[in-house]
Amino acid sequence: MTEDAYDKGLRIRKEVLGEAYVDRAMASADDFNRDFQRLVTSFCWGESWGREDGPLSRRDRSLMNLVMLGCLNRGEEFKLHVKGALTNGVTRDEIRDALIHLTIYAGVPAGVEAFRLARQAFAEVDQA
Repeated sequence: MTEDAYDKGLRIRKEVLGEAYVDRAMASADDFNRDFQRLVTSFCWGESWGREDGPLSRRDRSLMNLVMLGCLNRGEEFKLHVKGALTNGVTRDEIRDALIHLTIYAGVPAGVEAFRLARQAFAEVDQA
């Protein structure tokens, strides 16, 4: 029997973001956002991140997420995915290079914010 998108997504989401974070997100779901949590888990994590037979690795996906989230100025998600990128084996040097690339294409203000948030995420990881 194969995993459905939700089960696969939940497994991958926990592997990348950490079981404690995902368990908190799922436990805090209520009538308003429960369907949203299920959608994110199935669609983002199961269908996209779950394309494990595709040519993109989790490291690749992590780097792409950092650049996209930084360009979109999605600070909390960006920090979460900095931590996930580290979990996926992306080095701090690679993150720095990705953020320099982001700065060139998205602009200096986006780069300034991305570097600031990445440093915060690194500090949080180092304190854990």
